[in-house]
Amino acid sequence: MRALDLTSALVVGGLFAVGFHLLLQRSLMRLLFGFLVLGHSTNLLVLLAAGPPGEPPITGEGHAPETFADPLPQAMALTAIVITFGITVLLLALVYRSWRLQGHDEVRDDVEDRRVGEEVLES
Repeated sequence: MRALDLTSALVVGGLFAVGFHLLLQRSLMRLLFGFLVLGHSTNLLVLLAAGPPGEPPITGEGHAPETFADPLPQAMALTAIVITFGITVLLLALVYRSWRLQGHDEVRDDVEDRRVGEEVLES
């Protein structure tokens, strides 16, 4: 294992940890940032799992096929970027709507859900 592989694995693992930590916060903006960090770390993971970079995937004659780069992980990463952007815009609109209606972006406890949970535990 090369030092670059180990460093990349640690960076991706750290980004996943930060993303999940932000997702577990009560603030909707932190939730949004956590989703963004998770999206970027997933893209990095897909590109790192593809292996080392090679030659361009489509070349002329005279190149060995084992030196070609696999275009599938790159296409998957581009698709994931577009999907992440769309979901980010939706979440940003929801955060903005929550801010305008309530004046803050904290998620409150659901009192009815807590009551139902206590009734289930009692029975």
